[in-house]
Amino acid sequence: MNLNGRIFLCTLLIALSTTAQCEKINMFTHFTLQNDSDTINYHAYAKGEITSKKNVLLFIHGSSSKPFYSFFKDKGIQYRGSTLPFNLKEIPDDYAFFIVSKKYIPFCSDSKKEFEAPEIYQKTMTLTHRAHQIDKVIDDIKAKYIKQPNKIVVIGHSEGSDVVAKLGTINKKITHIGFWSGSGNSQLYDFPLFIRKDIIAGKISEEEGLQQMDSLFSKYKEIVKNKESINKQWYGHPYKRWFYFSEPPVENLLQIDIPLFVAMGAKDTSVPVESTYLIPVEFIRKEKENLTFKVYPNLDHGFRETLPSGKKKRHWNRVFLDFMNWVNVN
Repeated sequence: MNLNGRIFLCTLLIALSTTAQCEKINMFTHFTLQNDSDTINYHAYAKGEITSKKNVLLFIHGSSSKPFYSFFKDKGIQYRGSTLPFNLKEIPDDYAFFIVSKKYIPFCSDSKKEFEAPEIYQKTMTLTHRAHQIDKVIDDIKAKYIKQPNKIVVIGHSEGSDVVAKLGTINKKITHIGFWSGSGNSQLYDFPLFIRKDIIAGKISEEEGLQQMDSLFSKYKEIVKNKESINKQWYGHPYKRWFYFSEPPVENLLQIDIPLFVAMGAKDTSVPVESTYLIPVEFIRKEKENLTFKVYPNLDHGFRETLPSGKKKRHWNRVFLDFMNWVNVN
């Protein structure tokens, strides 16, 4: 069972021949919003003046605690890391593109070693906090920069899919939602599914699977009993984060009436596609007609295809263009 996959980080590392600096990442405009004793940093890219755009496109990234861009050295080699999977040239001309930094995580880091999030970052890492921060950002954009947008389009990927589902129940100004590479059920339900998949595939016996299930459920009880702990960790995240991100996204999605586009890679090893199929089932059962559901064969959690050579071919842009074509007709 690939438990580590559930905390997938969409990070690209590119070796550079020359020293790079954060100031060279100059295609974004940076904003700081102070509200209710909270500080929110968000960033915008646009072809031309932001205030001239008619539409808003906002991306909510996954569980990474890394900056959007980082520069560091490893064994004498200079690297540029990025958690932003978009080709910015593909952002439509009439859109301003926004991303929101997680609290205490800088937009860019330039250091002698790879960035590590401060401990205080974990204190606010909850589903509700992330959703309410982005809700405030959307309101700030409308109040100051694009006051009467035709469309406000929000995409959430991986952990960001949980956030966009919650956000859709809070912010009524959003016109279209992309829910990408996310579970329909609780994140905690994904791990029993992975155990069953391993049993069916013959990777482990039924007896071994039952032992893993018992151990897993004991861990869940421990997490719930220590749900405020940021010191106790499981697979790279504090107990607090696991507990407060255990809300089933389908419950939030069913409360949303605007157009929804759910995209999933059939070869995803971070989120079992079986869990995502709960979404169309529940929408049909509830007689809701605002869902477009698309599974991409051969693609993984980050919409990459593993070629026969073992190399990865990225299809993120294909999914994005499919999504934007859908936005244009919905």
